Amino acid sequence: MKKSIQLLLVILITGFMQVQAQSVLYNTNKGLALAGYDAVEYHISNKAVKGKKEFAVMVENVTYYFVNAANKDRFKADYKKYLPEYGGWCAYAMGASGEKVAVDPETFKVLNGKLYLFYHSWVNNTLTKWNKDEASLKAKADANWKKIVQAP
Repeated sequence: MKKSIQLLLVILITGFMQVQAQSVLYNTNKGLALAGYDAVEYHISNKAVKGKKEFAVMVENVTYYFVNAANKDRFKADYKKYLPEYGGWCAYAMGASGEKVAVDPETFKVLNGKLYLFYHSWVNNTLTKWNKDEASLKAKADANWKKIVQAP
């Protein structure tokens, strides 16, 4: 009985640690990705469109909302195709400094089938900076993200 309880505790703690790691890796608010914007719609219409709670899907302990059942089904069929790069953190910051910086989900770019998000305030639009040196920043962001994902 004592060994069963210990095993159960190890399983629970391991599961909690995995959820915690996921929440740190991905840019979410209480487990919701993209502030509720539809990950598929970025690719279809090149617009940031808020999804609806009734069309929610959870993958890798992260919840995504969609505008309709068709987008939800597209995501479920090949979700990795629609995930934002760098866990949904600011692509410019990932390239410039390797930092995980929050984004404005309405400031984005779809490039070669990948979704990139950017920080944007009334004084700073990092998408503009990204566009000035995209190739270099993307290479640095890819390398920095690889280090973050591989970190213990």
